[in-house]
Amino acid sequence: MTTPETRTETSAKAAAGPGVIASQQLSAMLRDGTITAEPAVTTAQMQPASLDLRIGRRAWRVSASFLPGKRKVGERLADFAMHEIDLSAGAVLERGCAYVVECAERLALPMDVAGAANAKSSTGRLDLLTRLVTDRSDAFDRVAAGYHGPLYLQISPCTFSVLVRSGVTLSQLRLRRGEPALDDAALADLHAADPLVDGEAVIDGGLGFSVDLSGAAAHDGIVGWRARRHTALIDLDRIGYYDPADFWEAVRPASHGGLILDPGAFYILASREAVAVPPETAAEMVPFMAVAGEFRVHYAGFFDPGFGHPETGGSGSRGVLEVRCHEAPFALEHGQPVGRLIYERMAERPDLLYGRDIGSNYQGQALKLSKHFQAPG
Repeated sequence: MTTPETRTETSAKAAAGPGVIASQQLSAMLRDGTITAEPAVTTAQMQPASLDLRIGRRAWRVSASFLPGKRKVGERLADFAMHEIDLSAGAVLERGCAYVVECAERLALPMDVAGAANAKSSTGRLDLLTRLVTDRSDAFDRVAAGYHGPLYLQISPCTFSVLVRSGVTLSQLRLRRGEPALDDAALADLHAADPLVDGEAVIDGGLGFSVDLSGAAAHDGIVGWRARRHTALIDLDRIGYYDPADFWEAVRPASHGGLILDPGAFYILASREAVAVPPETAAEMVPFMAVAGEFRVHYAGFFDPGFGHPETGGSGSRGVLEVRCHEAPFALEHGQPVGRLIYERMAERPDLLYGRDIGSNYQGQALKLSKHFQAPG
């Protein structure tokens, strides 16, 4: 008979050492009950170093975003929920509102396995702020080691209202054992053996990257896209459907170079550097120091093993940046540092690689909108 204790022991063996847990190890966790779901997890959810999380049937419009602290999410919903929404037939999540949505997946983690979540690339590129929350947690997008319980997403559409249905995937869960992040010395050694960037590697607390505002290699001089504020809603099930001109304004450099960010506006920009993630590693984008400027970079930060790597047909891929300016206009210059990539060791080389074994919408990308939009003409 399989008990929670034997499931935990089996899963610990499946994880097989410190590092980010790979796709085949996630499959083992699904088989032994460490990860469960209703309905069952599909192969489309499996990523090289993460599991896509589906939204479930129930959602709640809430009066404010919150963290549960020492209580369960369900208990806190009694304080904040305004009404319940059934997502099985689809429902609109409106811009400027906050929602809590149950996930189809739940966890029974071993005591030495913790998790982190991040929005999927297409979610971030829609300015759809999506954060994972668990029972008795005091931080978003973090799952405590040994956590047993349900998963929820707090969703706030910041620019576009969206039509969602149960089963859509908005966030990714990455599981880890130990502290797999590479320090700067190890990262420099990795770059020397397997180049991570197409040029000089700026390594200081991770691999630094900067913004591309030159327009030299851009189509029609376009260096970015700025979201329109008043648009139709976006059905998240419609891929390659929407005309970008109905939702975005093209951004070109000013005459003096660079770009002045408007307060409250949302931009899609690209990194100057083309980066690669070797198959034995995974990476996560983190913002640059808060003192570097009055803007926020990125909602979606996971880079999978194989991203931009020659083994999977890549020759470096540029990081797409989701940028929001804060209270005051801010002059962003070409080549200005905006973030870092933190590289982590995989516990095992994954049996799936980005760009080769899975449908990868953004391999070899430069500046690119989410998969819901037609390619600009």
